[in-house]
Amino acid sequence: MSSNRDEPLSFINPSSSPITVSDGENSYLLDHNAQIGGGYGSFQRDSQLGSCDSNGGGDSEFGYLRPEFRKSSTVGTVRYHERHVFLCYKNPGNWPPRIEAAEFDRLPRLLSAALAAKTGNMKKETFLTICEGHDGTETSNGDVLIFPDMIRYRRLTHFDIDTFVEEVLIKDGEWLPGTPEKLKGFYVFVCCHGSRDRRCGVCGPPLVTRFKEEVESHGLQGKVSVSPCSDIGGHKYAGNVIIFGSNTDGQVTGHWYGYVAPDDVPALLEQHIMKGEIVEQLWRGQMGLSEYDQKKALELRLQNGDGIDSERGIRQSSGLDDPACGSQPKAIGCCQPDRNDTYCQNPVLSEDKDNLGINIGEAKLAAVKSKSKKQVSRSNSHKGLGSRKICAMPMWYESWEREDTYAALAVLCAAVSVGVAYSCYKQLRANGG
Repeated sequence: MSSNRDEPLSFINPSSSPITVSDGENSYLLDHNAQIGGGYGSFQRDSQLGSCDSNGGGDSEFGYLRPEFRKSSTVGTVRYHERHVFLCYKNPGNWPPRIEAAEFDRLPRLLSAALAAKTGNMKKETFLTICEGHDGTETSNGDVLIFPDMIRYRRLTHFDIDTFVEEVLIKDGEWLPGTPEKLKGFYVFVCCHGSRDRRCGVCGPPLVTRFKEEVESHGLQGKVSVSPCSDIGGHKYAGNVIIFGSNTDGQVTGHWYGYVAPDDVPALLEQHIMKGEIVEQLWRGQMGLSEYDQKKALELRLQNGDGIDSERGIRQSSGLDDPACGSQPKAIGCCQPDRNDTYCQNPVLSEDKDNLGINIGEAKLAAVKSKSKKQVSRSNSHKGLGSRKICAMPMWYESWEREDTYAALAVLCAAVSVGVAYSCYKQLRANGG
């Protein structure tokens, strides 16, 4: 994995091995030999969290004044995923660097392990992240939020994990006895995983504070939820923010932003959440788009002079709203990225496999007609220019089969034979007379 991409908490690679400090990016990661545990206050580096002032940027080494801040492009830095699962569990002061592998944090460890074991059975690429949870509040410990489904399951325990993964994440059904609750409004998650990377611990808390202040000042309480979350990948882009909510078309999407400072929060709230517009200069990518498509989408929109536009522009630029692509099943795919290039294909639906031969025959016939039309057009365009006229080959001749040729020759020979025989008959009668 490249140096500008850090492994987030995800079932894809739930490794428990310590991080190797090998480059400038990883040099910000904390010592993983520090004492960690599941109990409150057991993590010994709580002083790393919230160490900057309320405005953020006060820390010249890890905050918004750090030398590399906003020195790299953020576009196309979100790993492709189709579903994001958040487990509400304690708070950043209790999260060890690798919470998915922590011995005493059984719930996130077992959930991550179950997702890793079942990844081959899932229809959707799934991303797992921890968010803050407090018993007796809206987001209690063990609650699970799922996007873009916009549903919440209450109080998952380690005894329920296997059933929950099987019924909800593999079969796309409902987990019983849990009852899914429909989520409404917007959900903002800010990476505050200071035990994993100091930049997130310094930059994240001021963003949470500023978001909550702006939500209150705009009267959006109950409509916009703000929560700290664990590592999502891309520590170098701290502060990192994810915003989930419905766009102008009613579709739920998740947009990632990087290099966010507290002064950017009003723009994200007013422009993205209230108006449904992308803040391009901070945009990292979007759930449901490959890294290539994220870059291509923004590039095409800028070329077209769209500027800061609605999210629909992102989807249209990436081809997601193209009827030829967007309506196709996931297993077939369309306009799939292939390293540095893409290719588009006309997928064959599984239910139409029996008609494959018919479809191919129709395609060939259409190709022949198209070729013939092009030849006629090319011929007409050269009239009066002294160019040699190119005549289109007759369609009946192109479709002529060898058996038909033999049959036609046989008929012709029979006709000639009859003619010769009749001629000889007339000569014999004349001589006899």
